[in-house]
Amino acid sequence: MKTRRALLYGTLFMMSATPALAVDTTRVYSSGILIFAFLGFLALLLLVQLIPSIIMLVGMIKGLVNGVQENQKAEAAETKRQ
Repeated sequence: MKTRRALLYGTLFMMSATPALAVDTTRVYSSGILIFAFLGFLALLLLVQLIPSIIMLVGMIKGLVNGVQENQKAEAAETKRQ
C-alpha cells in the first residue's frame, strides 16, 4: 500500500509541472548574417568531406559488381571445358 501511495504521489508530482517555470518564447531571436555564413561554411566543409567518400563507395561497388561478373564468366568457361 505504501509503495502504491508513493508511486501515486510521485506521478502526481511529476504531472504538476506548470508552464510558468518554462522559458518564455514570445521574444523572437533573429540571427545575423555572420551566423548564416558560419553555418554555410560548416555545410561546405561537410560537403567537401563527403565527395571523396562517395567516389570511393561508387568505386567499391563497381569493383564488387565487376568481380562478380568475372567470376560468373570464369565459371561459365570452366563448365564449357568439362
